This record gives sequence, C-alpha cells and structure tokens, in this order.
Amino acid sequence: MSETVLSAGHRPPNYLEMETRHKGIWAWLLATDHKRIALLYFYSMMVMFVLGALLGVIIRLELMAPGKTLIEAQTYNGLFTLHGIIMIFMFVIPGLPAVFGNFVMPIMIGAKDVAFPRVNLLSWYLYLLGAFTVLISQFIGSGPPDGGWTFYAPYSVKSVYNIGFAAMGAFLLGFSSILTGLNFLVTIHRLRAEGMTWGRLPLFVWALYATGWIQILATPVVGITLVLIVFERAFNLGFFDPQFGGDPILFQHLFWIYSHPAVYIMILPAMGAISDIIPTFARRTIFGYKAIVASTMLIAFVGYFVWGHHMYTSGMSDTAKWIFSFLTFLVAIPSAIKVFNWIATLYKGSIDVQPPLLYAVAFIFTFMVGGFTGLVLGSVAQDIHLHDTTFVVGHFHYIVFGGTGFAFFGALHYWYPKMSGRMYNIKLANIAWGLFFFGFNFLYFPMFIAGYMGMPRRYYDYVPDFYIPNLISTMGSWFLYAGIILMLVNLWRGLKNGAPAPDNPWGGVTMEWKIQSPPTYENFDKDPVFTDGPYKFK
Repeated sequence: MSETVLSAGHRPPNYLEMETRHKGIWAWLLATDHKRIALLYFYSMMVMFVLGALLGVIIRLELMAPGKTLIEAQTYNGLFTLHGIIMIFMFVIPGLPAVFGNFVMPIMIGAKDVAFPRVNLLSWYLYLLGAFTVLISQFIGSGPPDGGWTFYAPYSVKSVYNIGFAAMGAFLLGFSSILTGLNFLVTIHRLRAEGMTWGRLPLFVWALYATGWIQILATPVVGITLVLIVFERAFNLGFFDPQFGGDPILFQHLFWIYSHPAVYIMILPAMGAISDIIPTFARRTIFGYKAIVASTMLIAFVGYFVWGHHMYTSGMSDTAKWIFSFLTFLVAIPSAIKVFNWIATLYKGSIDVQPPLLYAVAFIFTFMVGGFTGLVLGSVAQDIHLHDTTFVVGHFHYIVFGGTGFAFFGALHYWYPKMSGRMYNIKLANIAWGLFFFGFNFLYFPMFIAGYMGMPRRYYDYVPDFYIPNLISTMGSWFLYAGIILMLVNLWRGLKNGAPAPDNPWGGVTMEWKIQSPPTYENFDKDPVFTDGPYKFK
C-alpha cells in the first residue's frame, strides 16, 4: 500500500512523551498536536457521557412505575432537558470526528497534523465553554431549563426557566463543530501525502469529508435559530411567538433543517469507522469501495431534504407530506448499500472475533432496527399515529445511541492500542460488550411497544397500561449501565497496567497501523508515499 515509514529498531519519543516548549499541564492545555487534542476531546466527552448516562438512570428510575417514584415533575423536566443536550450536543454529534477523526485522519492521509492546529485547539476550548454554559444554566437564574434539547418555540420563548443560557451553550457547541468540519475539509484537500489520491482515501476519511460539508453548511442554520431564541426572550422581537407576530412553525422548519442532517453528522463517521473495522477482522478487502463512497456522499446530499418528516402533524400540504415521505424512503437506499457491503465483506472472510468486531456487528444490528423503524415513521399515515410517542424515542435511540454509541466504543476498542500504546483485557471487553448489547435492546425495544400502544414521549407520569414496558425498560438500563461501567473500568485498567501494545495488534493495513504505537509527535520518520489503495490484504 505504501512505503514503510517506521525504521526498524528506531523508537523515537512518542506524542505522550515528547517535550514541547510548554511544561506540565500547559503542554496539554496549549497543545496543537492533533493527537493530544483528540485526547483532550476524549476525556472531556467521557466526563459528559458519564454525567448524561447518570441522568438517564434517574429518568428511567422515575419512569419505572406510574406516579412519583423518585423526583418531582419539574425536576424531571430539567433532567431530561439536560440529558438530551449533553448526549446530543456534547457526545454523539462531536464524538467520532473530534476524537478519532482528530487522532487518525491526518495519519491515514500521510499528514503531520491538521491544516489549522491552533483552530483545532480553539474548537476544543469552544466545546468546553459551551459545555460549561449549559451546565451552569442549571444553577443560575430562574431555574434549570425545561424545554427539551429541541428548544421548541413558543414554549422556549415563554418559559420562565433558564432556557436562554442553555441555548447559548448549544450555539457555542455548534460553533466548535463548524470549525472542526472546516479544518478537516481543508486538511483532506490540501495535506494528503504523495500518492494519496481521492480513490485511495480510507473510508473513515471519506466519511469525515462528507460530515465536514454538513457541519459547515447545516450547523449555522441551527446556530442562528438558537440566537434568535435568545434575542426573542430578551427583547420580545417576535420571530416565533404568535403574540408578537412570530411563527412557531418557522422555528420547527429551521431547527429540523439542521437537526435531521445532524443525524448524519453522527452516523456518517460511525459508518466510516465500521467500514474500517470490518475488513480488518474479516481479513478481506472491503466489498464495494466505490459504492460505499458514493453512498456516503449521497447520504450527505439527500439528508438535507428530509427534515419535513418531523413535521407531518405540524401543518403542511398533502403534496409536501408525500414529497418528504418519498425523500425519506430514498435516503434509506444508500444506507442499505452500506449494510449489504459490510455483510458481503464478512461473507467468506477469515473472521477474527475481537471486541471491535463485536461492536461493529452490534452497530449493524441496531442500525438496521433503527432504519426499519425510521421507514415506519417516514410513512405519513403511520407517523400520524406514532408522532410524539415513545416509539419515536425508541427509534431515535436505536439510531443515535445504538448507531453512534456502538460505533464510538467499537472505534475506541479498535484504535485504543494505537492511541495509548497499551492493551486492554479482551475477556472483560467481551463481557462488557455482551452486557451493553443485551441491556441496550432490553431498554429501548419495549419503547416501540409502549409507543404503539399510545404512550406519549417526554411525560413525567403515565396510566397503568404502560407499566410493564416501562418496568422492562428500566431493568434493561441496569444491564446497559453495568456494561458501560465494566467497559470503562477495563479500559482504565488497561491504561494503567495493560501490556504494551504491538504496533499492529489487529493486522490492519491502513497507514496508522504502519507507524509505532503510540505515534511520534509528527507521526512519521519520513514522508510516506502511497502506491496503492487501502484494504489490500495478502
């Protein structure tokens, strides 16, 4: 694939050991190396993920039985709002690009760093500032925001609680995402090594490229919309409040014009990571490389035109409903192409069952369940019955958490030896995956049943008819969180006491597996030259 870039027997200081002009903690807080910034993102996001998961536990305990179980209704509203903002804006949207995109993308294309290292660091600080702004919104002003992560108007305009601060935090997080996408696009265009043509890009890089376009084209829409919410609350300007001549339906259009493509900001990098993991553990060249690339770009393009399926019940013409329904079904085709190609790659492969592959297979399963239920919601008649029920919550979590979550932790187990230079306990990792996968389906599948029976989403209380599915969901959450805790403990122990990782423990063939673990500060001893495409297994 490429000329070897690691000199035999030569082990220069890696990026963790390398001394810079800054010392101690400042060597990290002022780091411009893409790998160190990736770790800054990783630790920040894991703190937010653990917090968001803890809020999820409290929400599930409250919903375990009808009536008050643990907390008051207003506290519940504040907790599910914060849970949504943390998980959407601080974990699943930035997760894979900011952590693994930052770490491996420049290496994969033969670059020493991203195009704008200081802008990369600025993106992380904007992420921190946005997260801090959201968190302090819980403790200052008139009380925790209670409008949900969607900030639906006119409630978000009229609520006496602290929604303005939370909206500003989400705006800052979006600005961070835009800068990351811009940085990646310029890096992929301008910093590819000699011989790294577009037809030789690894599929994870292609996924980041498509994601970058969505980040810089769609994210400003929701950013401006959230700023308008803040201005309307402060000055009664009347953008969305009918009392002042505004239109709440306009808010929904603007919000979903971003927020449906945002699903692809989450899922495209996940698909890219899966496309790299599967051929490594199947020991086969990826089946249909060009088809996967084309489907990636097609998803990024068509994804802009399907936002209306969130608004069938909000008031739109029948013609518009049918057009949005058709486009929603259309976007399923490139997604199905990817699934078929992954399965075809596994078919007759020399499969090595390791934790990253287990997470990849779990991703395919949960993504397919989420995709099929998405088609149900894309159908106008079915959606009118299921709109704003827990069926939507189940579908949403199968796509967003099942898709992005399994891919994120699959990518973490895949690139962990390269990032840390250590190995984790394989047996414990497999057990953690089993608890995670079992608990996930135990938790979210009953929501389809409760939703089909008519249980509304976001509600603090419910009639006794929905008791059994809610009880099962809450019990499922215990297995899920047990799996997450075991996984994190195993990875932490590996970091402290794990065996030193070989440079290429999985037998991968993309560029990051041809350099030492952990990589050196500038990645390569000499500039690499690519002579062939990726995924060429002997």
